[in-house]
Amino acid sequence: MAGHPAVHYTYILQSPSRPGQRYIGHTSDLRQRLTAHNAGRVTHTRKFQSWEVKVYTAFQTEELARDFVRYLKSGSGHAFAKRHCQ
Repeated sequence: MAGHPAVHYTYILQSPSRPGQRYIGHTSDLRQRLTAHNAGRVTHTRKFQSWEVKVYTAFQTEELARDFVRYLKSGSGHAFAKRHCQ
């Protein structure tokens, strides 16, 4: 019996205490990754704890998840996230 296919997520976190602070990343274990962000184990998010998942998107491959992160971090991707992920 085959196992479940791996799922890879692109996610946007937002700091409730600093709503202007967002973080975009990717992972195959969203719960574990959020725990790591909120425990201060991620350098880029350590100073704006705590974090909440604002939006996430599931992909079949890590490459697709990484590509979407790259897009969201681009100029047009920032505009897209601002319009659709508020």
